[in-house]
Amino acid sequence: MNTQRLTAIREHIDELDKGIVDLLNKRAALSREVGELKSRSLDVVFKPFREKEVVDRLSHLSSGILPDDHLRAIYREILSSSRRLQQPQCVAYLGPEGTFTHQAALEYLGQSMDFMPCPTLHDVFLAIASRKADLGVIPLENSLQGSVGQSLDLFLQYPVYIHAELYSRISHALLSVSTDLAQVHTVYSHPQALDQCAGWLRANLPQATIVPVDSTGAAARRTEQEGPGTAAIGHPRLLERYILKAVALDIQDLPDNWTRFFIIGPTPTTASGRDKTSLLFTTPDKPGALAAILNLLAAQGLNLTKLESRPLKGEKWKYVFFMDVESDLSQDHYETTMRNLSELCHTMRILGSYPTGPQLFGGTNFKENP
Repeated sequence: MNTQRLTAIREHIDELDKGIVDLLNKRAALSREVGELKSRSLDVVFKPFREKEVVDRLSHLSSGILPDDHLRAIYREILSSSRRLQQPQCVAYLGPEGTFTHQAALEYLGQSMDFMPCPTLHDVFLAIASRKADLGVIPLENSLQGSVGQSLDLFLQYPVYIHAELYSRISHALLSVSTDLAQVHTVYSHPQALDQCAGWLRANLPQATIVPVDSTGAAARRTEQEGPGTAAIGHPRLLERYILKAVALDIQDLPDNWTRFFIIGPTPTTASGRDKTSLLFTTPDKPGALAAILNLLAAQGLNLTKLESRPLKGEKWKYVFFMDVESDLSQDHYETTMRNLSELCHTMRILGSYPTGPQLFGGTNFKENP
């Protein structure tokens, strides 16, 4: 080994690190000044459009050997710190710690936020609507199991708005205090996780009792408390929070398993150039009402990417529709379209316009225990 060259490289790295820290402190000072200006104008701190623009620009400018996903991960934390320097942000999520929603929140918003676990999705929406939290993270739909109906229903109950979306790869692990699969007689997890691993469970634990619980985090906690013979299905990062071991990894029945999450807030976003718009609407009780709405969108060249009906609470055989459109319908040139759309609907509410979300891979770089 050329120790002289190694010493010289380390000294150069130390010099570069000092320069990076100096620049980060200068950036932090500017972020704090931005926070002061925003507080005077009552502007929101979380700006997903601006953050996406910053990271995409840096990704385009980066011409060295630093991988793009590394650059984006670094700036995720820089932007998280910047938000906190502007104003501390409380983020409500479906808890407890270690759930897939919690991991998605950390991946997208970074470590510098104040995270508030909530026992139910209802509590997440309530925290946003009552302004006890600045942002909320909720699961909307899974690529294998479909929509989370409760999330769609809660948009009807609370005046909250969509600020951003993200897609997180779901990788399930079987966790227990022992690595002996033959000992497992009871498996706990959230119903969706159990459904996504149903084939693996039938093949590997056909005699086990399957017990649904409120969350994957609750399953891990219960498994830790009850000890040998019990197991939980959940995110591998639960190993960092509970005294458990990975009995098996990637046990989901299909490998390409993704969940779409929303970042929600108490007020609508105001930036331009948004990629998607989500709406809730009901139709008049007459033939062709829904077809007229779809024809209007088609005539404007608008791509409809999601349309789902949900029962309208309190009214038998009445339905509300959740719709995603690939466009920023808040732009001025859609004003006539939106007016015509409103006239065709019985009721209509715009949930938000937001940038297309990134695909995050969940940080599932774990190895099974031998």
